[in-house]
Amino acid sequence: MLLNLLLVIEVIVAFFLVVVVLLQRSEGGGLVSGGGGSMMSVRGAGDLLTRTTWILGTIFFVLGLTLTILAGRERGASSVVDRLKVNAINPAELTRQPAETPAQPQGPAPLQAPTPTINSPFGALPAESAPAPALPAQK
Repeated sequence: MLLNLLLVIEVIVAFFLVVVVLLQRSEGGGLVSGGGGSMMSVRGAGDLLTRTTWILGTIFFVLGLTLTILAGRERGASSVVDRLKVNAINPAELTRQPAETPAQPQGPAPLQAPTPTINSPFGALPAESAPAPALPAQK
């Protein structure tokens, strides 16, 4: 619930941040401009947009870090190995001889490829029962 609320706030802040950045002048009067002035001048409007950009940017990054930390804690502290329930390898089992195989295997081999078949659009191909003609000897 908290993550969803923070995510919605993050999207709203990102939208307003994009709008404020697009409202700034493109002649270098954006984030680089400095100095004081009244709010009625062009310089004052640039300073207001600059301050707003810094505030929204800071809120955006703080919310992003907070979402990352909360999402990590929600997942839990277990590692991948703990979640898969992989047991430790017993060294005695590594040196143990494999059990005897049954004389009659049940079903096909697990990694055996199927026999390839030829599907010709021209029907059945003639069988090559005659040997290929010998090449004449070169002089």
